Amino acid sequence: MIDERRRFFLRQGLLGLVVLPLGAGMLARRPAAQELPYLDPEREEARALGYVENAREADGHPGYSAGETCRNCLFFEANTQGCQIFPQYRVTPDGWCQSWAPAD
Repeated sequence: MIDERRRFFLRQGLLGLVVLPLGAGMLARRPAAQELPYLDPEREEARALGYVENAREADGHPGYSAGETCRNCLFFEANTQGCQIFPQYRVTPDGWCQSWAPAD
């Protein structure tokens, strides 16, 4: 006679193996550009890094050099207008923050 607990365990294990790739795909999904809100320069994290929507506004910042924008920053993701520093938001390509690093 087959133990019912063993049968239940095997059935649940197989079900878990089938569902696992679906769950992993949902967790790994990145939001599309339209789903990301623009970063508000007044948000605490934006203010902490001196984020501005127009790099010309950062002219007086000691870390800013002419020509630095989100568009030519290492952390900018052109396809989503996202930023690795602010992963839940889009940033304006003409923006700037003090985390700016040259893209290679």
